[in-house]
Amino acid sequence: MSRLVDSCQAEVNSLPYTVGRINRFVQPALLLLLSEKPSYGYELMERIGELVLLDGPTDPALIYRTLRRMEEDHLVQSRWQTGESGPAKRCYELTDKGVETLHRWAREIARHRSALDDFLFRYRSHFDQFPQKENKQDIG
Repeated sequence: MSRLVDSCQAEVNSLPYTVGRINRFVQPALLLLLSEKPSYGYELMERIGELVLLDGPTDPALIYRTLRRMEEDHLVQSRWQTGESGPAKRCYELTDKGVETLHRWAREIARHRSALDDFLFRYRSHFDQFPQKENKQDIG
């Protein structure tokens, strides 16, 4: 049994589907940040790291592609703002459709969280323990 446990532990870092690495969470993260206040793309890149949904720095190209796609889908709208110095910046803000989509994301995330909580409860019940060393890559 310990060889199996050792084998599983060695593979934990190579799991292909870990919540923190799912790029799909970029959209709800951006929607949430924009619900707090309108922002520039660069500011969103800095703020997205505040959310634990994403593991590590997010590719700027992914942020801008997602913003562009959300604008095409009418989830956000943007306008160019010119300042006294520097180039014009595009400021993004949430639309009513974006707020509705954020609410749908929150419900979906809650549903997945509930399923994950159920999984962990059953896991703990079955093994009557939980790995002591916990971090973003470990189970739990």
